[in-house]
Amino acid sequence: MPASIRHLSDQIRRSQLSPVELTRHFLGRIEKLNPLFNAFITVNDESALRAAGEAESEIQKGNWRGPLHGIPIGLKDLIDAAGVRTTAASALFKDRIPAEDAEVVTRLRAAGAILIGKHNLHEFAYGGSSVISYFGAVRNPWNPDHIAGGSSGGSTAAVAGGMCYAAIGTDTGGSIREPASLCGVVGLKPTFGRVSTRGVIPLSPSLDHVGPMTRNVADAAMVLQAIAGYDPRDPNSANVPVPDYITALEQPPAKVRVGVPRTLFYDNLDQEIASAVQQALGVLENQGAEIRDIDLQVPTDWSLLSAEAYGYHAEFIRRSPELYQPETLRRLGAGETISAAEAEARRREIKEMRNQIGGIFEQMDVLVTPTTPMPAPAFEELTQNPDLLRPKELALLINTRPFNLWGLPTISIPCGFTHSGLPIGLQIAGAHWSETRVLQVAHAYEQATQWHGKQPRIAVMN
Repeated sequence: MPASIRHLSDQIRRSQLSPVELTRHFLGRIEKLNPLFNAFITVNDESALRAAGEAESEIQKGNWRGPLHGIPIGLKDLIDAAGVRTTAASALFKDRIPAEDAEVVTRLRAAGAILIGKHNLHEFAYGGSSVISYFGAVRNPWNPDHIAGGSSGGSTAAVAGGMCYAAIGTDTGGSIREPASLCGVVGLKPTFGRVSTRGVIPLSPSLDHVGPMTRNVADAAMVLQAIAGYDPRDPNSANVPVPDYITALEQPPAKVRVGVPRTLFYDNLDQEIASAVQQALGVLENQGAEIRDIDLQVPTDWSLLSAEAYGYHAEFIRRSPELYQPETLRRLGAGETISAAEAEARRREIKEMRNQIGGIFEQMDVLVTPTTPMPAPAFEELTQNPDLLRPKELALLINTRPFNLWGLPTISIPCGFTHSGLPIGLQIAGAHWSETRVLQVAHAYEQATQWHGKQPRIAVMN
């Protein structure tokens, strides 16, 4: 099977590959591998095959919609798809069936994508491990004894495990990028407002982002092309033109000025991660990039997330607290004491922060950091010591969270492996609306290295 959406799409367009056979292939892999990784909550067997047949018929008639036409894609299970159970990995919503598609789903359907199923996640996206889920924990395809990360853990495990070539995740504090790093795939958080969040069960509307998770950067560009754009029904959506991300990758980036913010982002790194990221910076420098250490004031106040998360759940908690996982209920409770006035003050501060961060890109084109300071922790380490779960999750998300407050486009790409075979991620961020530059730099690095081509042994064997 070809290793990328681009190659699959070329074969489908030329009728060398059937969308129906491709969908059957992935459904077979899901049947075989999902019991190991628990990546899917719902699999759309019948509707996916029906949509694949319709796509095949359209393409044979010359009505090719673009590179996602006939490509199976998964959705994090807090993204609404009409008529398909959408649970947020919680007993509270275990039987919830939305009547309307999320805007991102509407755009995927218009692009001809096949929605193959809904992915498991950390309950209500409120955590970075995907250990806490009504449907059970997600396992890492590189080593099932380790976590997949979160909250988009099922999405990244599905992509890494070869159960789909792309997934749509959400990212409020790193929930696309952190699991992408831990599972060795590409995860892109676009600029805040670039992709509509309408129809997505919220965690914190001021910080929530929707974006793609794929095997390589070019595939991420293709998916972003389909889902990006203004949604007048989403108050946080921005009416900013969407460039041609796919064509832009054919142009190597001009000399890139790379800022390296050492404080916080490079503190307390696992030694193997520190070494891999330093080598990655060397690759960028060999490609002509100017590498410069910079000072960056990093925001750390997350009270708005707590307040907004509690605000959404308050009435559900009052009526049915027993339907939440205990740890999720505890985390939500932290926002109960934050007043509306305090929350509004934090929103104003974030708006000002986002205005100010643009100044750094007058001297820099991108910022580069490790995505996480450590590789994926062992599953038993967190489940046998519940008091360690939240601190470990916060440590895993420490490098990703500031970029949600800033609202900057940020990508995680593979940049190496530990001696024990666990993936390491490199994080690249750019100015607001500069997804093109971020993708170009990530793609150039990817093409100069081999990390993105590696697959988990268990996925290859099956």
